[in-house]
Amino acid sequence: MEVTEKVTNIIEGLKALYPDALCALQYKKDYELMIAVRLSAQCTDARVNQITPALFAAYPTLESFAEADIADVEELVRSCGFYHHKARDIVLACRMLLSDFGGKVPDNMEDLLKLPGVGRKTANLLLGDIYGQEGYVCDTHCIRICGKLGLSRGKDPVKVEMQLRQVIPPEESSDFCHRIVLHGRAVCTARNPKCSQCTLAPFCDFFTGTGAEA
Repeated sequence: MEVTEKVTNIIEGLKALYPDALCALQYKKDYELMIAVRLSAQCTDARVNQITPALFAAYPTLESFAEADIADVEELVRSCGFYHHKARDIVLACRMLLSDFGGKVPDNMEDLLKLPGVGRKTANLLLGDIYGQEGYVCDTHCIRICGKLGLSRGKDPVKVEMQLRQVIPPEESSDFCHRIVLHGRAVCTARNPKCSQCTLAPFCDFFTGTGAEA
């Protein structure tokens, strides 16, 4: 099967399974998504969604986050782990949004990467979800499943991102990555993947034995 045909089948299969390719993190403002993604590092989206309502209520504006005492933010995000670093990054990033970017989350990779706590994964997600741009979000689900499917090799997020840019059409990239996460939680789980129930199995190198898992 040609790579383009295989990719098309995978994309269409994911669309059928998960028609609503939505980010699991809950937010109403662009900077709230930036904050929620920072909190999600080494933490489940479900846990983040439990934390953010009180956090966003305590700091209802970007200005209030920028003026916040980092120690106070730490207490509100403590249960998501690594709270010292996360609270510091959140406050400093909000300050930078006001001082350097007119109070708006930037719409390009170069500027996003200037924000404290924002790496390529976060930047890709923000570009896709806020601006509808291409967004190749290479989290653990994406790296693991794309390796099994034979769309990428290796575990390095940046290298996997660059490989996916070669095979996943830009206009499909953001939704594709959201759907891969949903599939990783529902079917292609890390410990006990439900291969016999997976509609992507015919296109999966790991399942068919046509390639080695990356």
